[in-house]
Amino acid sequence: MHVLKHLLAVIFSALILSTHVHSVALSDGIEVDHIVAIVNDDLITRNELDKEINKILARLSQAGQQVPPITAVEKQVLDKLIEQRLQIGKAKSLGINVTPDMLATMIGNIAKNNGLTLSELRASLAAEGLSFETFRNQIEQQILLSRLKNQEIINKINVSDAEVDSLLKQDKQIGRKNIQYLIQHILIGLPEGASPAEIGTAREKAISIVQQLKEGADFAKLALLHSNGRNALEGGSLGWLKNNQLPSVFGDIVASMSKGDISPPLRSSSGYHIIKLTDMKGNKQQFITQTKARHILINTSEMVSDEDALTRLEQLYLRIEGGDDFARLARSHSDDKGSAIKGGELGWVSPGSVVKKFQSEMDKLKPGELSKPFRTEFGWHIVQVLENRQHDNSEQILRSEARKIITERKAKDAADLYLRRLRDEAYIEIRLSEE
Repeated sequence: MHVLKHLLAVIFSALILSTHVHSVALSDGIEVDHIVAIVNDDLITRNELDKEINKILARLSQAGQQVPPITAVEKQVLDKLIEQRLQIGKAKSLGINVTPDMLATMIGNIAKNNGLTLSELRASLAAEGLSFETFRNQIEQQILLSRLKNQEIINKINVSDAEVDSLLKQDKQIGRKNIQYLIQHILIGLPEGASPAEIGTAREKAISIVQQLKEGADFAKLALLHSNGRNALEGGSLGWLKNNQLPSVFGDIVASMSKGDISPPLRSSSGYHIIKLTDMKGNKQQFITQTKARHILINTSEMVSDEDALTRLEQLYLRIEGGDDFARLARSHSDDKGSAIKGGELGWVSPGSVVKKFQSEMDKLKPGELSKPFRTEFGWHIVQVLENRQHDNSEQILRSEARKIITERKAKDAADLYLRRLRDEAYIEIRLSEE
C-alpha cells in the first residue's frame, strides 16, 4: 500500500489542498477559467496550473519543508506543464499512442504490486476522493511520455564496450553494493615522522611477512606476532565489512581480489598494511543454465501459407528422425540465414534471449532430443538441443549494470537538449501577467 499511497500523493494531492483558485464567477454563476499559456495549438488554464501547484504544496507540507515564494513555485510549475504539453504534442505527431492493452497492463501491475485486485484499487482511489478516470488518464500520460522518451532518446543512445570497460575500471563499486568482505589485517606500524631508515625496515618486514603467507604460514599467528593493529589479538580479523566500511587505504584493492588472496604491502601514514580476503558474501555471482541448440525455421508469407510451412517442416522432421543430417538440411532449407550457414546452430542460448515459445519448447528437451514442429511469431521451427551447461553470468550482469549507468547519464543530457529543441521549435505565449 505504501507505493500506491505515494503515487496517489504525487499525482492527486491537488485535491487535498484547494488554495490559489483564480477562476472568476460571473453574475449568473458561470465560472470563467483564465488562460495562462498557449503552447502551439494547446492551452494551459489557471485551474490546471493551480492543481499542479497544490500538488507541490502538499508534498512540501507532508515533508515538513518550508514553502518557497508562490511566484517561484508558479513559474516552475508552469514550465513543467509547458514541457509536458510539448512532449505530448510531439508524441502524437510521431504517431506514438497508448493502446487499451498497454493501459490495462500497467494498471493491473500497479494493483498487483500493491497486493490489490482491480476492484480494491478502485475502492482505494474512491476512499482518497479520486475518480478512477482521473487516475487512468494520469497513467496513460505517463506511458505516453515514457514511450516518447524511449523512442526519441533512449533508443538513440549508443554505449560502446570501451565506455563500459572504462567505467568498470574507474568505479570499483559497481555491482558490489551488497557485498560483504571477511578480512584479516596486519599492520607494521611506523611512528609519526619516521626516518627513511625506519620506513625501509618496516617495508622489508612487511615484504617478508607477505612471502611467508604466500608460502602457507598462518595469517592469524603472524598477526599475533607482528601486527600493531588493534585487532592483532583476534588474529587480525576485522570481521565482515561492507564496501563503504572498508578503510580507504585498501578499499580499492579489495574490489579486485578473489577469496584467499593476499595483498602486497600497502603504505599509509600509519605504516604498511597486509590484508587477506578470507571470504566474501552477497556478491552477484549468478549461474544460469545455457542451452546449445540448433534449429530450422520455415517462414510464412504471401507465397507460403501457414499450412504449407508446417507441412514442409513436418517432412524435414521425419527425414531427421529417419537419419538425415540436421546440419545439411538446415543449410538447405532454413529461412534463418544467419544460423543456416552454421548448420542451424544458435550457439549457447541464455534464458530470455529468445522468444518465450521457443524457450519453452527448447526447455522441454534433453540433449540429443528433437522437438516436434511449433510456431512462433517468426514462423514454424524444429529445434534440437545439443548440450546444457551452468554458466557464471556475473560478468554480463556487471557489464549490463555499467551500461545502464552510462545510458542514464547520457539520457539526462540528451533529454535536456531534446526539451530545449522542442521549446525552440514551438510557439509559446505566457499570459500570467495578464491575469
